[in-house]
Amino acid sequence: MSAILDKFINLLKWPVAVLALWSIPAFFQSLEYFQFASIKFIALLGGVFLFFIARMSMDASMRTSMQIIAHELTHSFFAVLTLHKVKHIRVAEDNSGGSMAFLGEGNWLIVIAPYFFPLFCFFFMMGIGIYLKYAPINWIINVLFGYFIGYHIDTVASQIHDKQTDLPKVSYLFCVLFLPGANFWVIGSMLAFNSQGWKGFFLYQQLIAYLNIENFNKVIYLLFNF
Repeated sequence: MSAILDKFINLLKWPVAVLALWSIPAFFQSLEYFQFASIKFIALLGGVFLFFIARMSMDASMRTSMQIIAHELTHSFFAVLTLHKVKHIRVAEDNSGGSMAFLGEGNWLIVIAPYFFPLFCFFFMMGIGIYLKYAPINWIINVLFGYFIGYHIDTVASQIHDKQTDLPKVSYLFCVLFLPGANFWVIGSMLAFNSQGWKGFFLYQQLIAYLNIENFNKVIYLLFNF
């Protein structure tokens, strides 16, 4: 079953890359729909700031270890999502890197996942989704969420470099096309979640789809009515 799923995901590789690139303008257009002058986003920004303050005081080796662990766990998470059995996860004793292994051929999503997917944020969002069934959201939750967003931005920024062995596996061209749009989509989705929880998240997906279609129609109009 995992082999069939791998083939299907691999077929989607370049269409998804083009879609991610096409969605970049929609991300910037979507920002006007957020009410940034609210306690939710002020608290979120405070959480991001808090992370970078904590980062400066954190031991460098500890920070590197956390990033390596998060990196390998994200690979593993997507391996499991695509029905692969994870064999092991390892971190080098000198913090020079890590590795994980799974059964099966795999797919590009497993390889590229740590460079756009906010694993810790995702589980935090899942937990908050349960919390919101019993209590309203408050600014402390927004601060914590901002902290995890700061961690995600820092981790992704520190991992994308020319010595990274994962990137050539999917090709640098794919990375250039896919990663900027994918990370903008993730950030926009997290901002939407901060605003209205999972309801905001799903409304944001509808908004991006709508803006993408609008932009496509504008381009077609310009091309055939120039």
